[in-house]
Amino acid sequence: MSLKTQLTEDMKTAMRAKDQVSLSTIRLINAAIKQFEVDERTEADDAKVISILTKMVKQRKDSAKIYTEAGRQDLADKENAEIEILNRYLPQMMSAEEIKTVVEAAIAETGASSMADMGKVMGVLKTHLAGKADMGEVNKVLKAALTA
Repeated sequence: MSLKTQLTEDMKTAMRAKDQVSLSTIRLINAAIKQFEVDERTEADDAKVISILTKMVKQRKDSAKIYTEAGRQDLADKENAEIEILNRYLPQMMSAEEIKTVVEAAIAETGASSMADMGKVMGVLKTHLAGKADMGEVNKVLKAALTA
């Protein structure tokens, strides 16, 4: 079952259960997908839906952090609840150890030896890790590996 179909089914379930948080979050997801499809004039496949979801999670994490720093815990809790719902549709993220292994393999594959080669390695890593790992974390591991 595609992610879009799963989202539609879950939206119906949330409506029946009167789960307002899930319902509003799924509607936000569907709106983001529809916006992409209209802008790009193409159908969003599962890979693109995962990309959209990852971006939405990052936005909500940033917002929750800002709300917490501003003393607005009620708004931060709302963002965190949406993050939990968004994570239901994302694949399991890789552990730090798995990321390190993939980064080392990519460095060996590209023959990178310094920070000047970072862009080349990140290009390879983005194709391998899209939707499976936080690219910010991957960037940190890669920098550490190239400077060592």
